[in-house]
Amino acid sequence: MKIALLIEGQTERVFLPHLRRFLETRLAGQMPRFDPEPYDGRIPAGERLKREVERLLRSGRQPADAVIALTDVYTGTRDFQDAEDAKRKMRTWVGDNNKFFPHAAQYEFEAWLLPFWDTIQRLAGHNMGPPGGSPETVNHTRPPSDRIREIFEAGNRNRYYVKPRDAERILRENNLLDAAIACPELRSLLNTILRLCGGKDV
Repeated sequence: MKIALLIEGQTERVFLPHLRRFLETRLAGQMPRFDPEPYDGRIPAGERLKREVERLLRSGRQPADAVIALTDVYTGTRDFQDAEDAKRKMRTWVGDNNKFFPHAAQYEFEAWLLPFWDTIQRLAGHNMGPPGGSPETVNHTRPPSDRIREIFEAGNRNRYYVKPRDAERILRENNLLDAAIACPELRSLLNTILRLCGGKDV
């Protein structure tokens, strides 16, 4: 199984090793081959997304068996209202294609780090409390990355939050399953991959 992943550049560098580590415990002998397609910023939209998906499914020595697109809801624009809206628009842009699977982090990738607030506090050197409510309800007004940036800037380590460095360490020290339990959109992404590879839902 070859899965092409349309994903933001920084997210790919941070998230993919931990995604693989999570899947290896559940897909023994059935691990997919990931073909990441990182973008500098947001993934393509509109007709460009459709062309990219079709290219990945038909070109190369071994075309992809499936294409997964992962976008943030919070892209610096107001293109998407929430994860469902983002997935609906991506499906509309690509059209009727049963090998395309759109997913969205609500509201951005850092929402999936918020369940690990104890680790964030320790790395930041500050005991600021976590945002209230479910991690995926932290929204456009003060997105999750802003909350993490705030605690780092308030901390006593004289450090700024740097996604490739700090998000990687947060994920390395924790179990992705705990974030999936707290974050339905992450769980949905993991289950899409598990189902494609013959695994069981989490």
